[in-house]
Amino acid sequence: MSDKVFPSSKPTATAAPPAANGGAPASTNATTNGGTTKSHLYNPTSRPQYRPQPHHRRHRPRRNYCCCCCFWTILVILILALLVAIAGSVFYVLYRPHRPSFTLASLRIHRLNLTTTADSSSSHLSTLFNLTISAKNPNSHLSFSYDPSVVSCVSSNSDVFIGNGTLPAFVSNSKNSTTFKGVAVATSSDLDAETVNNLRPDLKKKNGISLKVEMDTKVTVKMGGLKSKKVGIRVSCDGIKGVVPKGKSPAVANVAGAKCKVDLRIKIWKWTF
Repeated sequence: MSDKVFPSSKPTATAAPPAANGGAPASTNATTNGGTTKSHLYNPTSRPQYRPQPHHRRHRPRRNYCCCCCFWTILVILILALLVAIAGSVFYVLYRPHRPSFTLASLRIHRLNLTTTADSSSSHLSTLFNLTISAKNPNSHLSFSYDPSVVSCVSSNSDVFIGNGTLPAFVSNSKNSTTFKGVAVATSSDLDAETVNNLRPDLKKKNGISLKVEMDTKVTVKMGGLKSKKVGIRVSCDGIKGVVPKGKSPAVANVAGAKCKVDLRIKIWKWTF
């Protein structure tokens, strides 16, 4: 029985060609996978390029700080607002504060003259009023301290200035009423043509001219040892009917329908509300 001879799977290595001029043959490395050859010669001048690695620092984002600050600021504001609301509610329940009230008891017109020159080039207004004003404090635990007041009188329909006067400073204690009699309001001034045209029809009305009395002042509120800052107020008394006096006797204005209201006067820079 004859033996079968199988050829070897390993490729035979080919001899290197002789070097030229009798030198040593060139060195080659052959690989068995696919027959490709790779050079493994070492080059001492070729070094791997150095690539610095970035250093990652862990920073806490600033956004977190801003959010925390906003949150705590809003929380503190809300807590303060809640405390102020609670304190105001307790104060209102215990003391029941009310605004002061004013009453215009009487108004006498001694002089109300509007004269115009023959050529209508100028007009002059001369007035003299006499008022009686009462201030009442309805509170049991609060007192009001008033600065000197400016009292003025204007026409209700056209807001023409008719006269002004003053009231002295006074203190209105709790459950107390203060009355000022003989408050003089007067003026002697020249008027322009537009003002005269607005005022003259009111003076000729049979039922009388509609007047309004205003008082501007500042007040301080006191409660025991506590004292507030000065706050501006305006007292407006509307619904007054006056007539032009005839002769030397003063004319008594009708104040039965007069109602006085008190409004806060808040001044912010150049504007007053």
